[in-house]
Amino acid sequence: MDDRQLVIIGNGVAGITAARHLRKRSKVRIKVISSESKHFFSRTALMYVYMGHMKYEHIKPYEDHFWEKNRIELLHDRVEKIDFNSKTLQLQKGESLSYDQLIIASGSKTATHGWSGLELQGVQGMYSLQDLQSMEDSTRNCKNAVVIGGGLIGVEVAEMLVSRGIKVDYLVRESRFWGNVLPKEEADLVKQQIEAEGVNIHFNTEVDSFFGNDSEVLSGVKSKDGRTFDCQFAAVATGVKPNVDFLKDSALEIEKGILVNEHLETNLKDVYAIGDCAQLRNPLKDRRSIEAVWYVGKMMGEVVAANICGKPTKYQPSHWFNSAKFFNLEYQTYGVVDASGKDSICWVNDKKNQLIRLAFDPESNKIRGVNSLGVRLSHQQFDQWLNSELTIDQVINDLEKADFNPEFFNLPFSIIKEELRSQLKPISA
Repeated sequence: MDDRQLVIIGNGVAGITAARHLRKRSKVRIKVISSESKHFFSRTALMYVYMGHMKYEHIKPYEDHFWEKNRIELLHDRVEKIDFNSKTLQLQKGESLSYDQLIIASGSKTATHGWSGLELQGVQGMYSLQDLQSMEDSTRNCKNAVVIGGGLIGVEVAEMLVSRGIKVDYLVRESRFWGNVLPKEEADLVKQQIEAEGVNIHFNTEVDSFFGNDSEVLSGVKSKDGRTFDCQFAAVATGVKPNVDFLKDSALEIEKGILVNEHLETNLKDVYAIGDCAQLRNPLKDRRSIEAVWYVGKMMGEVVAANICGKPTKYQPSHWFNSAKFFNLEYQTYGVVDASGKDSICWVNDKKNQLIRLAFDPESNKIRGVNSLGVRLSHQQFDQWLNSELTIDQVINDLEKADFNPEFFNLPFSIIKEELRSQLKPISA
């Protein structure tokens, strides 16, 4: 038995992946601390619990006996303070816990912007298990709701509310949906889908404040242009930020997140950071220093376990990818696609809410990225094409190879390829 005690703060996908791979590789004592929940659950499935499609026990990937069987001790508590000199954690319930090695995987929290009225009952983010319970309580008799923020979380919350027959006003600061990520054609299709579900979208609309009644319960949202939106619930979905406030006055080097090197080591010996709370000092080209998506947390969990177990491993993610659903509209992206739509070609079928965009380097003509809406493309195929640095012409010629749609879902590839080629000629001239 290894006498080292390894403590992990956070039981999300990053922390739990690290614990599982540490157990596969070693006999070190492992303790996982979380104030959110005792057991690991699928965060992306919280919306389906609210919508009645699943129960909480359905979104736990492992049976409760899994942890004891694998000698992973779970502590449902909050870390109040860390003494890095003595390697000691002070927990909210009063216990003091020592560690030999520490992994901080404390995740994200909702980013807010200093609006007045944030403390009102009925104003909240939607990230944690506690947020889900609060939303259940606040929307029990809700007729009108406001969602703030044009991104993935906002759409999920809108879908949750619509599923219960609640009227939704969706406030987006930009002139189009997710304007810093999606080109105009993609944003227009998403807008079309959201509005088809009965959601009222208000672009170029910034929040000024939240207001309530004498009981400090939300009754409406005021925008900077003077409009008011009566509501009993307001979801703040303006992004997330690293959950590192409890570490601000410590010896850890922190910018937006906890700074780590390519081995996910912090500036302190035997202390690592992974997942949403980690910020890479030297991110790879075309990758951000903080990437709050589940597969990044999973990869980091595997890498940190290898490093702790004596197999030096660099965190080297491949091409960026992400996927989501805007109500019933599926979205995928691989590689790099500029939000302006620059240096790309695009096929759109407005009637069926379908789109394929291919981005490329105008000098070399090599493929750089792809967006798709309402069309399923093969991650493996595009990863191979990006690694092989195929030209845009080669990708168009073999585009059928990336088809990942269900049986009987036939795309008109000859038409798609003809349209893409027609746009390519003047760009390449």
